[in-house]
Amino acid sequence: MSTFLDRAQVTAIAGKGGDGMVAFNREKYRPDGGPAGGDGGNGGNVIFRVDEGLRTLMDFRYNRHFKAKGGENGMSKSKYGANAEDLIVKVPPGTLVREAKTQRIIADLVDHGQEAIVAKGGRGGRGNIKFATHKNPAPSIAENGEPGQEVELALELKVLADVGLIGYPSVGKSTLLSVISNAKPKVADYQFTTLVPNLGVVHLALDQEFVVADMPGLIEGASQGVGLGIDFLRHIERTKVLLHVVDMAGVHGRDPFDDFKSIMEELGRYHAKLLLRPMIIVANKVDLPQAEANLATFKDQLTAYYQDQDQAVPPIFAISAWQQAGVKDLLQATYQLVQESEFIPLEEAEASHQVYQLEEEAGFQVEQLEEGLWELSGPKIEKLFAMTNTAHDESLQRFARQVRAMGVDQTLREAGAKDGDTILLMDFQFEFVD
Repeated sequence: MSTFLDRAQVTAIAGKGGDGMVAFNREKYRPDGGPAGGDGGNGGNVIFRVDEGLRTLMDFRYNRHFKAKGGENGMSKSKYGANAEDLIVKVPPGTLVREAKTQRIIADLVDHGQEAIVAKGGRGGRGNIKFATHKNPAPSIAENGEPGQEVELALELKVLADVGLIGYPSVGKSTLLSVISNAKPKVADYQFTTLVPNLGVVHLALDQEFVVADMPGLIEGASQGVGLGIDFLRHIERTKVLLHVVDMAGVHGRDPFDDFKSIMEELGRYHAKLLLRPMIIVANKVDLPQAEANLATFKDQLTAYYQDQDQAVPPIFAISAWQQAGVKDLLQATYQLVQESEFIPLEEAEASHQVYQLEEEAGFQVEQLEEGLWELSGPKIEKLFAMTNTAHDESLQRFARQVRAMGVDQTLREAGAKDGDTILLMDFQFEFVD
């Protein structure tokens, strides 16, 4: 089984807030001590944090549920409950986090140590010390903690590298990566040897290094899913510089220029801005017969190709990755290009001044299940009820006032509810009084 995984779907459940407490101070010599129930602590958030030591989403293959702890309940003597610790989940650099249902982007995690709260913990419920007034100095009211957020998340990993090795299968990309870095990709004399992106770090000098990603071989039709297809084309999105490796000896009977042109067309179909990325053409396998003649023809065809597009011809380096001939000059030129080039994003950054209009969420819905039986539902009213401490009459009376202010009574009356009908709200039943 491959240890590389670049897509995963997980559930993040934030911690519930601690319940507030109803308590009274009955200490000696303090006959009018009053309410002394403390607030509950806040529930823990679920936080994704980038760890540069990770390179795959493999940890999410079997561990798909992440649940933070709830806050501590409030206590007597005005003691507040402790806040719960956040749950930290480590993800590799380049992880894109989306809401699974809507595909809305929640976070794009790139830099080491970068964090994003993907599920927010619930607020702690208030104890009865917070409800004391001059009209009601000893209230028996307390709130339950707010439920934590629960979200289904779709994770997508896009490899982060300075340089991306692209080209047809078996042109020598994996061999080149193995000789310029400590990476140990699979090397064999058949096509599609590389099935997942491989990363390697190239060290030229003490302060000269860059990261190279060996992309699985692309073929004609990859942008429509042919071969390994679009699954790995997207990993090229975050590379600054492209090394386009071409088999100049035509070992598998293909024409070098046709290979080059096909790959360029697939990049353009996937996203036109990929063709704007700085590129070096690597003419590999020049130690083999026919390579010298093919290289001369290739250069002429390449010049004509770029003249037609009114563009400068990228630099060409003739090498033999197997014999490591010409590799040193290639690496120096690649490092220089990485240092001089600006990253070209595929998508325009959103304007920072853009204003978003929040849609007002419906407070509740009413549905008649049968004669004399009605159901109340909706995020707002369900959250309100979840935070109501039903063990105390004053808390229930407060909830009744809140739903009446929301217009629930009037809506039920207009829908045809009669005195004595049963109303369902989550796991609670109450009688409608007109």
